[in-house]
Amino acid sequence: MQRGEEDPGQSRFTLILALVTLVAAFGSSFQYGYNVSVVNSPSEIMKNFYNETYYKRNSEYMSSTVVTLLWSVTVSMFPLGGFIGSLMVAPMVNKCGRKGTLLINNIFSIVPAILMGCSKVAGSFELIIFSRIVVGICAGLSSNVVPMYLGELAPKNLRGAIGVVPQLFITVGILTAQIFGLRIILTSEEGWPILLGLTGIPAALQLLFLPFFPESPRYTLIQKGDEEGARKALKKLRNSDDVEAEVEEIRMEDELERAAGRVSVLKLFATKSLRWQLISIIILMAGQQLSGVNAIYYYADQIYGEAGVNDQDVQYVTVGTGAVNVLITFSAIFIVERLGRRLLILIGFSICCLACIVLTVALSLQDTVAGMPYVSIACVIAYVVGHAIGPSPIPSLIITEIFLQSSRPAAFMVGGTVHWLSNFTVGLIFPFIQEGLGAYSFIIFGVICLLTTIYTYFIVPETKAKTFMEINRIFTKINKVSEVQPEKQELQDFKLSIAL
Repeated sequence: MQRGEEDPGQSRFTLILALVTLVAAFGSSFQYGYNVSVVNSPSEIMKNFYNETYYKRNSEYMSSTVVTLLWSVTVSMFPLGGFIGSLMVAPMVNKCGRKGTLLINNIFSIVPAILMGCSKVAGSFELIIFSRIVVGICAGLSSNVVPMYLGELAPKNLRGAIGVVPQLFITVGILTAQIFGLRIILTSEEGWPILLGLTGIPAALQLLFLPFFPESPRYTLIQKGDEEGARKALKKLRNSDDVEAEVEEIRMEDELERAAGRVSVLKLFATKSLRWQLISIIILMAGQQLSGVNAIYYYADQIYGEAGVNDQDVQYVTVGTGAVNVLITFSAIFIVERLGRRLLILIGFSICCLACIVLTVALSLQDTVAGMPYVSIACVIAYVVGHAIGPSPIPSLIITEIFLQSSRPAAFMVGGTVHWLSNFTVGLIFPFIQEGLGAYSFIIFGVICLLTTIYTYFIVPETKAKTFMEINRIFTKINKVSEVQPEKQELQDFKLSIAL
């Protein structure tokens, strides 16, 4: 690149970009994390509500088996809703845009928040179960659309840092639910409906403030055909009139997209030039959930109890673990552009693998070797740190970066589906694995972490500080297909201009 020319995508972190990142992540990603954790603390009180409600209707109590089944349904409705939401991603973002989808998605938060908040007064546990699936749809959409939206707003030199922010707010949501769920705050007979209903507040704030921010410039130019609108959005986001290099880069992507056409999910699986991108997101998203992160949280209370932490204090240790998760994810924002995406995934999954192996040994020996319960606690914390560094925040960022505009919605739809089905599967089968294998159940998760690490090492390229077009060229070589069609020679010229 010649001196005096601006590298497309090299920009400062402006106030507008900061605010839209905050509004999008707090209004959507925060809710995902909050609803993952919110029913854990008041579970026993809510089960009693289910039974008392049934008694008022039928003059008899449910059996413990039926109560447990109803509670399992309540918990599992959330990932099921997430799966449904993931299936809605591609059609919604293509028709309504990224910002428009997020605005519509707030309906799937505000309505269930009101219903859950009123469930006790209405004497209906069915409202809670229904609301969990609806708020799950909200999480399924937001977990895919927020990374897509922010990834398309961000300049390439900040895309990694901004791409980690949604995961940061997911961890903040989990921590907030843990804090509000303390027995001295909202885990009480009177407080639990308020605890469930609070999820509507971030949605209401997003509905109020997000309309003031621009739509994705890439969506505006490539899918709406409005180049002037895209230029205006970029000027606002970059706080600069010098955005022509970035507009040109988007225009070149548009030229390639016109040749390829919009990519559906079926076409995504059939397109040779997208083969390794598709395999990579399936493995990374499956590895993220099947690596045992939910099982670790599920098992944590038992580990803390066996280490001598009394029942009253376990809730505070859980909050402390949530705080560590937030702190490490926050640090990932500052190191992702230094160390790169690939290295963070490798480090993160390696730590998780090692933690699972040592945890298996510690759980096996904790009744015979002194100090092993404390080793188990250290393994839980190490696992949380490892997952927060790479496996939690990076896969969604990778999806944004390795697909171009026409295939990105379908890619997020596939990635989101794998994410939520894997989440649902672990929640469904882990209790049976734990019952059958006991302490050795974490060996399975360790193996999955190891296999994901190996795949990443050999296949997944580094995408740090590269334009979407440059990343596309890397995968063109991996997929062993021709780079551009002959009639698109201008793309070759653009590549040469980037290299100068």
